[in-house]
Amino acid sequence: MIKIETIVRSNILELKPYSSARDEFKGKDGIFLDANENPFGILNRYPDPYQKELKQKLASLKSVTPNNIFVGNGSDEVIDLAFRIFCNPGFDKALTFSPTYGMYDVSAAINNVELLKLPLNKSFQINLKKMTPYFKDSNIKLVFICSPNNPTGNLINKSDIEFILDNFKGIVIIDEAYIDLAQEKSLINLLNQYNNLIVSQTFSKAWGLAAARVGMAFANEEIISLYNKIKPPYNVSELNQKAAINALINPSRFKNNLNKIRAAKRQLKTDLQQLDLVKKIYPSDANFLLIEVDNAHDIYTTLVNQKIITRNRNKQVRNCIRVSVGTPEENNRLITTLKKCDEKGIIYR
Repeated sequence: MIKIETIVRSNILELKPYSSARDEFKGKDGIFLDANENPFGILNRYPDPYQKELKQKLASLKSVTPNNIFVGNGSDEVIDLAFRIFCNPGFDKALTFSPTYGMYDVSAAINNVELLKLPLNKSFQINLKKMTPYFKDSNIKLVFICSPNNPTGNLINKSDIEFILDNFKGIVIIDEAYIDLAQEKSLINLLNQYNNLIVSQTFSKAWGLAAARVGMAFANEEIISLYNKIKPPYNVSELNQKAAINALINPSRFKNNLNKIRAAKRQLKTDLQQLDLVKKIYPSDANFLLIEVDNAHDIYTTLVNQKIITRNRNKQVRNCIRVSVGTPEENNRLITTLKKCDEKGIIYR
């Protein structure tokens, strides 16, 4: 266990948070003349700043208390606020493992924090021998681990994550955006064991609410209170809170869609393995496949010209494109187009 307050920016500890109208009066009944709202309309009132109804449902689903949950404007807000809470601009550092999700780099740059990037090994796992010397650097306040990782798709070994949690004296953020699609369980069950752990999840992937921008962080109450202290007062709209609540109260639809995605992924992988231009398909615990080809740029461009949009990940993993699992019809169109291409991505028939 570490003393969280010792790694929090001093100005954040001293900050007096903004007090909104809904902080000062929490009731639902009455004539509301306190927040300078328009008295007319159906979306004229500010939303619940602490998303209490949504957190109650999440707490039941995740087996935590509402005080262990932060709800943000996408998981990108979870990432950004971590830099603001723990890293002094121009002085402190963060660390992650490449290739991985690009927003760690962007948020670090926005907050003027140096981001150290250690390469994953050939299996896209953490090299603990290379990691260990960084435990001595007291200026490293954050470690970001994406699991399942993006763009590679694989889970990071749990034992390696626990080793880092046991030895690192800062905050470890496990980005589990794709965990609902994996066969392994979330690391939320480690929260009682490690007070320096933050687990980030999202409604954007398996829950199908990318447009709603609802992310979550699970951590001990001390960390969650810091998140609530510095977040914008109404960071998640009423519409988006309701969208997430409606998704949670319809678990059968969620499970049905999840099963469809998994079945489509298995078929897509089988079909891709039959293509000569596909050199390798990396193991994936997410809703996408990282595919090695001879010429990622040309194949990506050919697919775009056919109005099939994949992701060119050649700069992250040489000669690789990343393909999200679509509907069976969309996947079939992808396969049909790739069958017409030679290994350089040129359509020849």
